[in-house]
Amino acid sequence: MIVVTTPTGQIGSELVRLLLAAGHSVRVVARHPEKLAPEVRDRASVVRGSSDEVAVLDGALAGAESLFHVVPPVFGAPNVTEHYLRFTRAACAAMQRNGVRRVVSVSGIGRRVDMKAGVVTSSLLKDAEFERAGFDVRALWCPGFMENMLRNVETLRTQGKFFGMSRSDVKAPFVATRDIAASAARLLLDRSWTGPGGLAVLGPEDLSLDDIAAITADVCGRPISYQRLPAAVYKAELLKHGASEDFAQGLVEMHEAKDRGLDSSEPRSEETTTPTSYRAWCTEVLKPALGL
Repeated sequence: MIVVTTPTGQIGSELVRLLLAAGHSVRVVARHPEKLAPEVRDRASVVRGSSDEVAVLDGALAGAESLFHVVPPVFGAPNVTEHYLRFTRAACAAMQRNGVRRVVSVSGIGRRVDMKAGVVTSSLLKDAEFERAGFDVRALWCPGFMENMLRNVETLRTQGKFFGMSRSDVKAPFVATRDIAASAARLLLDRSWTGPGGLAVLGPEDLSLDDIAAITADVCGRPISYQRLPAAVYKAELLKHGASEDFAQGLVEMHEAKDRGLDSSEPRSEETTTPTSYRAWCTEVLKPALGL
């Protein structure tokens, strides 16, 4: 039995599909089971609740072999590090009570470098918590998600622009969430690994935001450009839309670290290179989202 948290998210929903297709028994923890796909509700065991609740986790992990762990982001979390650690410590305690040894978690890139990186630093502390507890751990070290471009659908449609605070010329890896799910599925179905460790999931190529703008323009057949915002303006926009001070500052620090090469700190290899290109993702996902 594999337990999956955040099963309605972009990664979790695809992971559940892959595990069920492989014939594996799956149990999901869902705050809103009604949002699960019908085939998931029919074929997977469902535990209603949040993955930071003791009773929920104990019910989900009873008799389980492995846990897929994602800390759900909370825009308004007053303390981002404590938010990550609350979910992680609850999972560690429940795993110990139920004799579950294996966990695959979604994390950020940057463990090999000494760099303050805001929300990424908080995510890496989560991995360390699992390791200190003595579990067999595989963290998925992820750079920027291609799916983040979906947040810009309105401005892409109306202004032909997308916005951020990162430099436009820094090349870095970007990954499709379906490739993260595929990497997670392989690890969860592979019973040979033990101890602490991780796997970077880097997409097939490094791209700058200028490259992403050019590819998007070519795929969509219209002018598209990236506009960089000053850090103060970027942070003010986050606060205006409901972010906590700590979360907003954490995102600022993350982007500053990315500009200094954070996402290039994991070496690219055959194992860390995943197949979905940004051009393919843009054609299959972003272009239809724009109604083109």
